[in-house]
Order: sequence, then structure tokens, then C-alpha cells
Amino acid sequence: MLQSKLNVRSLVIAAGIGALFTFAPARAEDASATAAYKDIQATLGSVPDMFKTLPDVAIAGAWAEIKGVQLNPKTALDGKTKELMGLAVASQIPCQYCIYFHTEAAKLNGASDEEIKETIAMAAIVRHWSTILNGSQVDLATFKKQTDDVFAAVKAKSQ
Repeated sequence: MLQSKLNVRSLVIAAGIGALFTFAPARAEDASATAAYKDIQATLGSVPDMFKTLPDVAIAGAWAEIKGVQLNPKTALDGKTKELMGLAVASQIPCQYCIYFHTEAAKLNGASDEEIKETIAMAAIVRHWSTILNGSQVDLATFKKQTDDVFAAVKAKSQ
């Protein structure tokens, strides 16, 4: 009888400890989400709904990625270049939300209407030739060799 009481007690204690471990990570993730939402609010002036579509466990990582690359002025690419790249990709996906966002962000970062038009034209050219090359099953090794030859000739002419 004493042994069964000890076993029951041990099980209750083990279950309690297990429950604590189950809840502790959720609190840490919630705290991380709360901190991320506070930082988004401080950085952007509000928390757009797009961030609220993510589960709490994902928001801190998503915000860190955006803040670390896209919004970071100390990366190799300047803000205008990053946003024009975003626009080019968004045009090809296509994503109307992303197109609007990256167009406005590119303008905010100093992109002219002409640069925006050229970005979209370049995206279209790349997509066009990707379709031709892939659809025609052009040999990749041959393509790379011919590309290297063209660049070598252009480089030789410029020297």
C-alpha cells in the first residue's frame, strides 16, 4: 500500500514537472512574440495585419529576418536596390501585395519611375529567356561555355 502511494505520488510529481516543461517554452515564445510586436510597432509606427497572420512562434524570426536584411542600412545592398529586387521578384510570382509594397518602398528609397519601369522590364526579359532556354532544353554546360566566351570577348574589348 505504501509502495502504491509512492508510485502515485511520483507520477503526480512527474506529471507536474512535465506540465511545467510543456508550458515554459510557450511562455518564452509568447514573450518573444510580444517583444517582436513591440519592436515592429516602434520601427514601423504600427503592426500591419500581415505580421498578425503568423503564429506567435514564427513572428520573432520573421521580424528578425526583415529587420536584419531588408530594413538594415548596413548590408551590402542599399535600400533602393533591395526594394527594386523585391519588385522584380514580386512581378514574376506575381503577388499584387508584394508589387504594391515594393513599388512604394522603392520610391521611398529614392527609386524613380524610370527605374521602376526598367526593373519590371528586366524581370520580364529574364522570365522570357528562362522560358525559352528551359522550354528548349538548351544544354546548360554549352550555355555556360558560350556565356563565358561572350564575357571574355566583351572584357577584352574594354581593355
